[in-house]
Amino acid sequence: MGDKTMTLSQSNSARRSSFGRLELVNLSKSFTDSCFPAIDNINLTCEAGEFVVVVGPSGCGKSTLLNIAAGLLAPSSGEVRLDGVRITAPGPSRTIVFQEHGLFPWLTAYQNVELGLKLKGISKSERQDRVQAALKMVHLTSAGEKLIHQLSGGMRQRISIARALVMDPPVLLMDEPFSALDAHTRTLLHAELQDIWCRTKKTVLFITHSVGEAVRLADRVIILASQPGRIRREVRVPIAHPRDFDSPDISEVVGVIRREIEEEVNRVNAQMAQDASAA
Repeated sequence: MGDKTMTLSQSNSARRSSFGRLELVNLSKSFTDSCFPAIDNINLTCEAGEFVVVVGPSGCGKSTLLNIAAGLLAPSSGEVRLDGVRITAPGPSRTIVFQEHGLFPWLTAYQNVELGLKLKGISKSERQDRVQAALKMVHLTSAGEKLIHQLSGGMRQRISIARALVMDPPVLLMDEPFSALDAHTRTLLHAELQDIWCRTKKTVLFITHSVGEAVRLADRVIILASQPGRIRREVRVPIAHPRDFDSPDISEVVGVIRREIEEEVNRVNAQMAQDASAA
């Protein structure tokens, strides 16, 4: 199976140079129960093979942005393009890993990973090859026959990632996938995700509240302002992959981004206090 995994990785890496360019163009989204747009006129391009992480204060529209990119939510204005083609609905070109794993408890780990391929009509022999390759990529080849309740939280998220990878999408969307895990397990999964990305070079759009997580993983960190959600600043992370997570260079970039978010939180709090006084 090692050769098949390498073949999958090499194939993905070769494709990334020409597939997976995700463009979010003039995106705005308003909800009727809010005084402010959730996001307002956001323009963001994730180049093919790039790892982009979005951070910002609670309520700044991070998950709204990701759901629009996934085709799960229609924008009020603007559009999403993948390799120049407008996206208006969910599709296999963009698979999602959520905070909650969403695995089916009555299926084994193997069957959960296999399900999307089965629904797509992929032959049994190809399904076996691709599922085994995906399980190997997340270091769970021996867990295929286990039911979900027999897996730890970290293992469940690995299976969720394998389920996304097995579809071989050009774009991987991740909505705070490690936020419910303990710090040690998160660090292990950061290292594993970094390794997977280095081998597959998929385009990744990743949402998180954790600045440390963002800097460990990202090529670029996008900081959102809130009320309404807009891009406040973009920070490039000039550290080569694979990264030493204990590097002082990482700590330096973390400090820059944390100060930016603190300034944004203080701005919003001051505005709210001013509005309350005026009322």
